[in-house]
Amino acid sequence: AGYQITQQRRPIAVDGRLPYSLFGGKRKNQVIQKTVRIQQIQLEQDSGKSLHDDLRSRTFIDLNRAGVGLMELVMEPDMSCGEEAAAAVRELQLILQAIGTCQGNMSEGQMRVDANVSVHEPGEPLGVRAEVKNINSVRYLAKAIADFEIQRQIDILQRGGSVLKETRAYDSKSGETIPMRDKEGLQDYRFMPEPNLPPLMVYEDNASLPVGIDVRQAVVLDAIRKRLPELPGVRRDRLVRSYGILPEHSFTLVSEAGLVEYFEEVLKVTKKEPRKVIGWVTNDLLGHLKEQNMTVSQSPVSPPALAELLELQETGQISSSVAKQVFQEMWRSPGKTAEQIIREKDLGLVSDAAQLHSICQEVVEAHPDEVDAIRNGNKKVLNKLMGLVQKETKGRADPVLVRAILQETIG
Repeated sequence: AGYQITQQRRPIAVDGRLPYSLFGGKRKNQVIQKTVRIQQIQLEQDSGKSLHDDLRSRTFIDLNRAGVGLMELVMEPDMSCGEEAAAAVRELQLILQAIGTCQGNMSEGQMRVDANVSVHEPGEPLGVRAEVKNINSVRYLAKAIADFEIQRQIDILQRGGSVLKETRAYDSKSGETIPMRDKEGLQDYRFMPEPNLPPLMVYEDNASLPVGIDVRQAVVLDAIRKRLPELPGVRRDRLVRSYGILPEHSFTLVSEAGLVEYFEEVLKVTKKEPRKVIGWVTNDLLGHLKEQNMTVSQSPVSPPALAELLELQETGQISSSVAKQVFQEMWRSPGKTAEQIIREKDLGLVSDAAQLHSICQEVVEAHPDEVDAIRNGNKKVLNKLMGLVQKETKGRADPVLVRAILQETIG
């Protein structure tokens, strides 16, 4: 079109709600439920953007985004800190990803946030607001609001000054917001009707459709609701309820694309408890993925492969420390199964009682002080001796058998 088109005057949706959750409490592990009201959602079409080069006093026009569809969502001032704003935006991002609206990658410009910030004394009207434009990450959003802008405005008022109604930008290097332009005057955007856009007709269900209208040309809310996938909040509740995992683990699973599916695929194959599987998925698997900047779909260890490894550990064929070693090798050698690696590297549990008796006897004889401490009631020292036996066997000793032999040897 060559110019911006907007529904600002007649938005597609008004008076909405966005429930979201964040962690709070003394230990930051308590899930707090919040809701922010949505004033309206409008559809727009971009016309490009201006790039200002202050150093050379030039302005460049980038038309690569011209014609791109945009959704602008306007929230009410229901949030009181940067953490709440960041949590609400993250929830919105997950919803947009779940329903396929967009990937929501903020660093690539698929989603941006303009934060309006004002401060006021309790019981008094909202103060003059400053707008922080085009924040491009959830982390920067929390920092721009919580770490700088709120405090900047408080400092101005405490010095007896006045907060200006202005547009500011966030500088991620300095962690500060910097002025762009003032908004004291009433801005005239010169909106005008677009004659080439037909009206968009929205109906609650098929029963409310007028006679003779083509159902393919109408937006029917009931049909859209039926096609909606499992949304993030519902999914988190289901994971906690179905598998008995902690709420914070459900947040980690849902926040990473494909991780819930991976977790549930593993559970289909292994008999291991979900609460034991979750650590492998959120710590070991996700840790490796983050380290190498990979997505879940790129993981060299598939859900059935991880399930096989966990089954070997669960049935006592390998120790927990060996399982970690095998996982590392599976990551490096995607074609190899856990059983192959265990066989090739001779990592199976040492369960030969005579051999373990001999190793335990040597450890006991070499550490008389620890033995005396155990005999005097300090049972924790036994773990040290168990660790020494595991060191001798390269982590391959059956820990239950080792404990029993040590206790018998010490007497």
